[in-house]
This record gives sequence, C-alpha cells and structure tokens, in this order.
Amino acid sequence: MKIAIFGSGSWATAIVKIATETHQEVFWWVREKEIVDGLKKHNHNPLYLSQCELNTSKITISNDIKKVISKADNLLFVIPSAFFARSLEGLSAEDFNNKNVISATKGIVPETNQIVAEYMRDNFNVSYANQAVISGPSHAEEIAKENLTYLTVGSHNSLLAKHIADSFQCRFVKTTISNDIEGIEYVGIMKNIYALSVGICKGLGFGDNFISVVVANGLQEMETFLALCSPLEERNINNLAYLGDLLVTCYSQHSRNRTFGQMIGFGYSVGSAQLEMKMVAEGYYAAKCIHDLNKTFKAEIPIADAVYRILYKASSAKKEFDLLSENFQ
Repeated sequence: MKIAIFGSGSWATAIVKIATETHQEVFWWVREKEIVDGLKKHNHNPLYLSQCELNTSKITISNDIKKVISKADNLLFVIPSAFFARSLEGLSAEDFNNKNVISATKGIVPETNQIVAEYMRDNFNVSYANQAVISGPSHAEEIAKENLTYLTVGSHNSLLAKHIADSFQCRFVKTTISNDIEGIEYVGIMKNIYALSVGICKGLGFGDNFISVVVANGLQEMETFLALCSPLEERNINNLAYLGDLLVTCYSQHSRNRTFGQMIGFGYSVGSAQLEMKMVAEGYYAAKCIHDLNKTFKAEIPIADAVYRILYKASSAKKEFDLLSENFQ
C-alpha cells in the first residue's frame, strides 16, 4: 500500500514512522530544505523529533506538493492548522479527484473557522465519504520510542475507516474506528485549550487537586459544545478519542500546549512565550477559533472563554481562575 504524508513537524514525523512500519511505500512532502537534507543524510528529522530513526529506504521525500499528491490515493495531512490553508494554495479540486483525505492536524483552519473535513469539502470538493481523521492520546515522543499507543480513525465511511485503521496497526500501535469524524476533530482542537488552561494553573501555583477539577470541568465543556455543534446520540465522551486525548494532553510532560500555558501562568506575555517555544501550540489558535464559533452555538464553556480572554484580551490569568474556582463543581 502507498500513502502520501504532508507536514514535517514532530507529529508528522511520528506518523511517518508508523507508516514505514505498515506501508510498502511512503511519499513525504517536506517543505524545509534543512529537513530534507537531514533526512537523506542521517535518516532522521534534524529539527523535530530528532531522536526518531526512520527507515528512509521506504520513503520518497519531495518539496513538490502536487507531485506527492499524484503518487498515492491516500493523502494524510499533518500540517499545523495555522499553516494548513497556506500550504494548499495553488491546488485545485482536480488534484483531489479519486483521493482519500485523512487529517491528523488536530486544529481548526483559522482563515475559515472550519475543521479540516469541512475545509476540504468546501474548498476542494472532497466528500465526507472520502475523508477520515486520525486522533487519540498519542504524543509523538512516545511513538518515537515505540511505546504502545492507541489511535482512533473516524469517518462517515466505515469501510474507509477500517481500511485506514488496519493499515496503521503495527507492533506499537493499536487502532479503533468511529463514525464521529466531526466530534473527534473538535475534541482534537478543544483539548488543546484545556491543556493550556492546566498549564496556566501550574504556572499560577495551583496544585493537582484543583487541576483535576479543571480537567473534569473541561470534559463537561467539550461535551456541551459537541452536543450543540455536532449532535450525535451514541457518542461516548469517555472513549479514548475524547477523554483519553484530553487526559494525555493535559497531564503529559510532552504537551506543548500545557508548556505554553505554564509560561503564561508564570507571567510571560503571549508573544514572549511564542518566541521561546520552537513548536506550534495549537491551543493558542484554537482558543480564538472556538470563541468565534461559539458566537453561533452559545455553549456554556467558561474555561475556554477564560483562556480566550487571557490570550487575546490581556486579562489577568490569576483573576480569571480565581473567578472560575468560585463556580466549579
């Protein structure tokens, strides 16, 4: 089986590692020359997840996105949401004819405030029947170490979901399937906001007892938001694609969103925290996108609202969480 993968960050590199375990050929779109050179010379990504050795004998690397798209029927996008639309400029619906599009982006496209599935449908005429999403509690650093990881593949097309899930199952990855592509995408976005809130609490000096309350309330907020924006009767918010992803992002030392939030809690300005971090903290962009989307849905999501005000309105982090603490249950 052939697969094309787009993106060159830590998560994309981890996805490529899995793909080389399970696919005969991997075509990898990498834009940065430094990364291309490092991969070809040293079999690892020199900028992201550099400890992850890759079987480059199975990988064809190119910075020509159209060429990579033409090489496989299954296209897996792992581009940070902030750069997603920009990366696809110059492409047309014709480029995606008879292709399956799989997203592992875990973010909203900020130019349109859409999840990737909606963006691909509206801009490139890729039907939901030809789309899937990969998510779950899965830090790239653990995949690099081949620690046992569980992924969920969501799609309205159960045959496509099973096909993708089967093709990504290997020695250290187990997979499940779901029909909740929208819910999985939204949770993959919102959990970054709550991980950021946990980091803020750590930076402010709150302890584990209070943080557990923040996480529990964050789960309730996600469920409330999903019920309004993407209602699905049989959705179980306690499954690994929802609760599992939230927990690992909130509690893991590898969580860049938690790290970013902790810097804010310590008193860094948003700009200073962004400069110091080498990788994108999706929660920063997610906070504004969810805030804007919620003008339509009007869900009660006070933690997400507080994070938005802290990041975009220069509201006091301590004041916001002191107020939240009065109303938590």
